[in-house]
Amino acid sequence: MRENLRKYLVEFIGTFFLVFTVGSTTLFGASGVIPPIAIGFALMIMVYAGGHISGGHYNPAVSLAAVIRGALPLSQWVPYSVAQIVGGVAAAFTVNYILSPQNYQQGAEFSIPALIIGEFLFTFALCYVVLLTATSRPVSGNSYYGFAIGAAVTVGAFAVGGTLCTGAFNPAVAISLGIMHAAFWKIAGITVLVNLIAAIAAGLTFKAVTYNE
Repeated sequence: MRENLRKYLVEFIGTFFLVFTVGSTTLFGASGVIPPIAIGFALMIMVYAGGHISGGHYNPAVSLAAVIRGALPLSQWVPYSVAQIVGGVAAAFTVNYILSPQNYQQGAEFSIPALIIGEFLFTFALCYVVLLTATSRPVSGNSYYGFAIGAAVTVGAFAVGGTLCTGAFNPAVAISLGIMHAAFWKIAGITVLVNLIAAIAAGLTFKAVTYNE
């Protein structure tokens, strides 16, 4: 039980800093290349910091992909997801406390088909990269997994974030964007569903492209 609590705490902390970086860079006035790079780096450093303890998921979709792949027991998906969502929500309320939601834009609209495509593709890419670099036995112990995972989010944020979709690639981030009034709740809800479907697809794809894992 104590070991599990340590894992949940690591997931809470990592998701908190990821979501706080999302909120602080996108809502406090950062522009250009700063938000995608900062968000990718925030995820990277937290993956490196906590990966050896909890797996460094910080994302219910990644945890679901890990369940499908067999790297996380199914019984752990709910507590992992709860820790991640609570960490994201805590960060969202921290951002709201620092900067009143009345001071910035109340959500953003996206074309639903474009939203689905953008969120699916890069949630799939993120989960696929996590499984192949951080859970695959042939590359066990490599030193690049954190950079690869953070870079996947950065690439997604540049490619589709803010244009086709919110660029969440993470249900905890999507829910937090709703709390921070950076996404309408309808958009956040669709994003959560698409993220989870993409995670399942990534887990099944991992099984299809690897052997004896």
